Amino acid sequence: MEIFYHIDTWVAFVTLTFLEIVLGIDNIIFISITAGKLPQNQIRKATNIGLMLAMVFRILLLIGVSYIIAMKDALFTVDLSWFQAGVSGQSLILLGGGIFLLYKSTSEIHHKVEGIEEKVPTAKKIKSSLSSVIVQIVLIDIVFSFDSVLTAVGMTNGLDGALTVMIAAVIVSIIIMMIFAGPVGKFVNQHPTIQMLALSFLILIGFMLVTESAHLSNAVIFGQHVGAIPKGYLYFAIAFSLGVEALNMKVRKSGKSS
Repeated sequence: MEIFYHIDTWVAFVTLTFLEIVLGIDNIIFISITAGKLPQNQIRKATNIGLMLAMVFRILLLIGVSYIIAMKDALFTVDLSWFQAGVSGQSLILLGGGIFLLYKSTSEIHHKVEGIEEKVPTAKKIKSSLSSVIVQIVLIDIVFSFDSVLTAVGMTNGLDGALTVMIAAVIVSIIIMMIFAGPVGKFVNQHPTIQMLALSFLILIGFMLVTESAHLSNAVIFGQHVGAIPKGYLYFAIAFSLGVEALNMKVRKSGKSS
């Protein structure tokens, strides 16, 4: 646990916990919709079970992805006139994760800006038994876990004790969501700029994953080696943006009260 004696670890942990909570809002909303078809006395139980399963799946995915990340030996090489690289399992998972985050965050921003509503399964197709709802929640958790796990990998890749930090952030974020699921969901929904900030952070993280993949592959593009982006830049950008948004929220609140 000596890794938590370093300031970089705490910055990564706090930032990642925040992002895990914001990224988990859609999961909470979907779980709430699904659990809402149960009798009133089973809704809370189903929601807690759903969030616990989300935590388990994310930890398992983190362990699996971390194992792949450890594969540093080149699987194959690419040698073109303008591009050379030795591609490893580590660089492949980072490249795939970066592209996935770029696509997901861009499409989500597009949906929110254009006001496009996602289709939600209708209640007619869903049985209201506790077991069937839990099965649906499990499937939902698997889908919603990928962006969360890839974000965690992007935030902590190269950090000492990265897996420990990622698992700790996931556990803390899930506990917070279990305790404050209602208020947290309400707060984020009432402040859409928070969601937009989180999605913008995903674009940064996705881009960083792509460049990190190229760096770990020792990629050379038009004779130039691709360097790594220091994570301190990412942490500063996130902290600065959140600070500005906190001031904006305070100004908006003061304007309404006056």
